[in-house]
Amino acid sequence: MFFKPLLYPLLIQVGLTFLVWVRMYQVRLAEMKEKKIDPESLATRSDSRRLLARTAAADNFSNQFEIPVLFYTAIMLALTLMLQDVVLVALAWMFVMLRIVHAAIHITYNNVMHRFTAYVMGAIAVLGMWVRLAWYIIG
Repeated sequence: MFFKPLLYPLLIQVGLTFLVWVRMYQVRLAEMKEKKIDPESLATRSDSRRLLARTAAADNFSNQFEIPVLFYTAIMLALTLMLQDVVLVALAWMFVMLRIVHAAIHITYNNVMHRFTAYVMGAIAVLGMWVRLAWYIIG
């Protein structure tokens, strides 16, 4: 068996994405049932925006495929190149914890400034991962 500490934050981030996905459908299906919305009337994203009021979980689910893509790529690159140190691991955990905070804010009380702070701090953590990887690759 091997020990790869970068895999743990990776798995947590994937789990968060699926958790938000489940929450999105819980909220969406409940609202569709309440409003008696025919699923066929939600064929496009613009239809969903027009007919559904509770979109925070769906918005957050989409957001899980923005900055996190850079996180996934950094983790895969680090593992492929066998680069793993306490700095990369700490930055990975920082990113994932901030993504959890961001998602929790987004799908609950949705204060934009609180959410934005978590988002920016998480983006800085990923940027730090990329700076660290570049340092290894170029340095």
